[in-house]
Parts: sequence; C-alpha cells; structure tokens
Amino acid sequence: MATDWIALQALAAAEFGRRVAAVTAWDAATPDSEWTTRDLVTHVIEEQRWIPHLLTGCDHEQAQADLEPVGEDLVAEWQRFASAATEAWAKAPQDTPVHLATDVVPAGEYLAEQTSDITIHTWDLARATGSDETLPDELVRAVWHHFEPQIESLAETGLYAAPVEVGDDAPLQVRLLAVTGRDARVEA
Repeated sequence: MATDWIALQALAAAEFGRRVAAVTAWDAATPDSEWTTRDLVTHVIEEQRWIPHLLTGCDHEQAQADLEPVGEDLVAEWQRFASAATEAWAKAPQDTPVHLATDVVPAGEYLAEQTSDITIHTWDLARATGSDETLPDELVRAVWHHFEPQIESLAETGLYAAPVEVGDDAPLQVRLLAVTGRDARVEA
C-alpha cells in the first residue's frame, strides 16, 4: 500500500501547529543548541513559504523573489503559510518538477522530505516547550520508512547531527529521532 504523503503532510502540519499555538517562551532553548523556540518555528514557517511557489514550477530564484516576509506573530504566520502549503500540496501532481536550490526533484519526493522535516521539528518544539512529545504513529512509521534507506548518510547531509546510539528494541519514535541526532529517551 502506498504512503499517503498528502494526508501525512496535513497531519504533520496540524501537529506542529498545535504545539506552536501552545508556545509561551519564545526564547526557550531547543534540542538544536543554535536555535531558540522562535528560531525553530521561524525556520519551519520559512520552509512552508516556499512550497506554493515551488509547486507551480518556479525555479528557486523566481520563488525567492516572490516570497512574503514572515511577520512577528508566529502563531498567525504558521497558520497562514502552513494552510497555503497544505492547499498547494493537495493540488500539485506528484510528478511536478520542483526546482530546489541545489537540485530538481519530483514533488512527491519534496513532499516526503518536507513532511519528515515538520515531523522531526514537531518533536523538537515539544521538547523545547515541555509539551506532549508523542508523535502520531502513522507519521513516525512513514518518516522512518522514508529515512531508513538513508540512515547511514543522514548525518553526512549536514541536515542532522550524528546519530544517537539506542537499542534496536527502543520504541520506533526513539529510534527515528536517534538517527537524526536527537536523544528522545525518557530520563528515569
């Protein structure tokens, strides 16, 4: 059975949005030591801004020229840009060529990458704000299957830290986060 990345993207966006709406400390540290909660949320919003433009066939430079700036109200900005991205994903054929800064990929591949990114950052935001860190099982499974063939090279991409060692018997969410350099084990 094929993975329904459109439905998963909408779920990931809703999960991230739920946690954005609950943020009270925008300067709180995150699992990424270089980012505050504000930086993390802004990063994910900025990624969403690109999507409607890139899915229409704009190249990276054209899309960049058309981007609206992210405003100060990050809760409202998340809702605005995430809604536009979700709508664009629902309309775009999965084979649409997407012109990224360094590559051209089919929209379906870009969708899986973006959904994976939101999913991982949802946990980051939850950890930073002390909110519910449990990710929906269907998201965890889909992102795991997306990352599994790339596990050995994920850290080499520069997008993720070196993997954290966890046992093969650890819950799938813990193993997924571990391959992206995050230690999601519960402290006793």
